[in-house]
Amino acid sequence: MQHGDLLGDTLRSGDTAVLIDGVYHQAPALRLKEILAAMGRGVRVIGAASIGALRAAELAPFGMLGIGHIFTAYMRGEIDGDDEVAVGQAPDGDRQALTWPVVNLRYALQLAVSVGILDGERAAVLLKALAAVYYPQRTMAAVRAVCRRHGESEFAEWLAGQRAHDEHFADLKRADALAAVRTALDGQSPSAVHVSPHMWQTRYFRHWSNALASSRVDGLTLGTEDRLVYQQVFDPNFPKVWADYLEHRSLYPADGGPGLPLQTRLNRVTGGDLPAHQVFHPAIDLRNEKDVALLLAGETPEDRAAVARYADALAAARRTQAGFSAAAVRDDLTRRVLLEIWRCPERRFDTEASARGLVCGVRAVEASKRLMPGYLDEVKNYRKEEVTHGA
Repeated sequence: MQHGDLLGDTLRSGDTAVLIDGVYHQAPALRLKEILAAMGRGVRVIGAASIGALRAAELAPFGMLGIGHIFTAYMRGEIDGDDEVAVGQAPDGDRQALTWPVVNLRYALQLAVSVGILDGERAAVLLKALAAVYYPQRTMAAVRAVCRRHGESEFAEWLAGQRAHDEHFADLKRADALAAVRTALDGQSPSAVHVSPHMWQTRYFRHWSNALASSRVDGLTLGTEDRLVYQQVFDPNFPKVWADYLEHRSLYPADGGPGLPLQTRLNRVTGGDLPAHQVFHPAIDLRNEKDVALLLAGETPEDRAAVARYADALAAARRTQAGFSAAAVRDDLTRRVLLEIWRCPERRFDTEASARGLVCGVRAVEASKRLMPGYLDEVKNYRKEEVTHGA
């Protein structure tokens, strides 16, 4: 698993999720608050073997269930850190482990001591040397090389022989993973526990969930945040859409508090001297279907097609330009483009951004950078066509 895998609506109250392995080198790792949010929705969460065991040890006080020897070792403080369970995988997306994790090597050494291949002191020296090898490089060949360097070829040969007889020999991670799956399937896992939303509904969590929200529409899978930003930038009527959204949020607050007409609330706060969009900046939850429907009220099929093109252009720029990201787009360029699109004088830039729900000019620039590669490509192609037709 990786960051975002628990943020969708696939898992519902009463479901059980078993966390075993996860990526963290190729992609951001699964975060604690994502797990807490799933538990807050009534999902039973079990962890074992790898990052599942580590997360279970961290979240045991909140009701996450840990299973197996590795989880127990984390809880007892016998091991710590993700380097204990890390393994290397192929860069093509194959999830097959290509290297040995420290927890499995430690277990193999313990077994070797139990049958007299090593004594405890030699095993400890060898474990330290093996653990010092960077995890993506800790292949079986590397294990043999370290053993030879320390005069422990007998252990390497014994380990190879055991693995030839049983390919899963000393695979403690696999044993713990199977134990966790059996626990989930036998129905004996404890019921879901209540986790208060204040434990996970933070600004960062909202940012993650909004960034990962998507939907299938018109045969396209589109990021909801991309669709919203496109409307905020390009829809000339979006200030009216945003005003309607603020009115809705004032009448139906997200925290369940008493609703008030927006003008009444505004009069209480400012005496009515400022427009509502400069006073109220509610956090947007793009998982809320009603809010999304209000915010995308002016969206057309052509808009959605443009969002898809712009997303493709951004992805192409990332593939073809080393180190490129949306954040690398120049601030001054993005600001100039927004001023042109909005036909807005410089002095009113912050006001226009605020009226479109982007809070201020600086935030408008940051949000809009994702659109720039696609927009500039289209402008360039349009100008080429003009030159061609003019000729």
